[in-house]
Amino acid sequence: MMKKTLTVVLLLAVALIPVAVLAQGGTIKIATQSPLSGGQSAIGVDIKNGAELALEQLKAPLEKMGFKVELAPYDDQANPDNGVANSKNIVADPTILAVVGHYNSGVQIPSSENYHSANLANVSPANTNPKVTDRGYAEVSRIVGRDDVQGVVAAQFVHSKGMKSAYVLHDKTAYGQGIATFFQQEAKKLGMKVQGFEGTEEKANFDAILAPVIAAKSDVIFFGGIYDQASVFFKQAREKGYKGMFISDDGYDSPEAVSIGGPALLEGGGLYYTTVAGPAKLYPGTAKFQTDFKAKYGADPRPFAAQGYDSMAICLKGIEEAAKAAGNKLPARKDVAAAVRKLKDFNGITGKINFNEKGDLTVAKYFVIQVISPDPAKWNDNKIDKTLDIAPPK
Repeated sequence: MMKKTLTVVLLLAVALIPVAVLAQGGTIKIATQSPLSGGQSAIGVDIKNGAELALEQLKAPLEKMGFKVELAPYDDQANPDNGVANSKNIVADPTILAVVGHYNSGVQIPSSENYHSANLANVSPANTNPKVTDRGYAEVSRIVGRDDVQGVVAAQFVHSKGMKSAYVLHDKTAYGQGIATFFQQEAKKLGMKVQGFEGTEEKANFDAILAPVIAAKSDVIFFGGIYDQASVFFKQAREKGYKGMFISDDGYDSPEAVSIGGPALLEGGGLYYTTVAGPAKLYPGTAKFQTDFKAKYGADPRPFAAQGYDSMAICLKGIEEAAKAAGNKLPARKDVAAAVRKLKDFNGITGKINFNEKGDLTVAKYFVIQVISPDPAKWNDNKIDKTLDIAPPK
């Protein structure tokens, strides 16, 4: 009996060894920053959810080294002040070795100044303003394209559709104003008449700005900004009698856009948007992700959820490579950032990922999409008008 008891005790001790090793390795956290509340939370929550799913599915190599791996989600509320405040808390936590975020370039740019100062790797799933990477920070990389390409794609598209005049609006953010500027510049190069270029922070009553827009009778209205503002404007423009084409950007890419704007958006010249992401179904490698995401969160992934997944996957791989180089010990932040940037031909669910010296993709995808239904449930069925693979400007 004593021998049998001793055997059981030994077996239990062996079974507990992984727990002991896990405790010795320490805790690694990866933060996310995106709007988890407020008007843009539909997209922000799914960025976080995509990252969370990746962490759960891909953390095993680090756990085998003895680390406990955790998610640290932060709500930036699409507000620069909140993002910067959060970034200070993030860099103050030594267990955080990387950040997935943000959604808004106007939040990412000031927040990433703190990541840069702390040598903390920041992989962006959604930020498109050129300044995100043009600062040349070794810590900051993104897995989507740039506005100085996306704005050009939009202008070339409407020109190809026979549009000869445009009215350009933006939301006064770094993102919205930036892409609107690139659209305006390319439209003029193509010989289009730009009849107005204005920024507005209004989100409810656009009467004052609509008067000159309607009077101009432009063939197309471009709005640089986010869906929660642009759709209200588009709806009111239709109600005031505008019959031309609407086009926006990847900030418009959310099923909530048609929930806000309704069927009127699709009247007249129709509604289009460019995006650096698009529905997950556009990427051949996302089939399992789509199934797993819906099983876990009860809904199909919204735009940028797949990019949230890949951003987290890259962070995990960078930490793994840096930990191996450190002898399976907790790596330094600067080594994680260097390992992220050095990854070659990383097989993400959205495709093969390679970064250039700035942190841009060596080749990025751009889509032009036509909204075809006012039903939010059919957002992922929108018509893909163009798919382009374009290298970043040099």
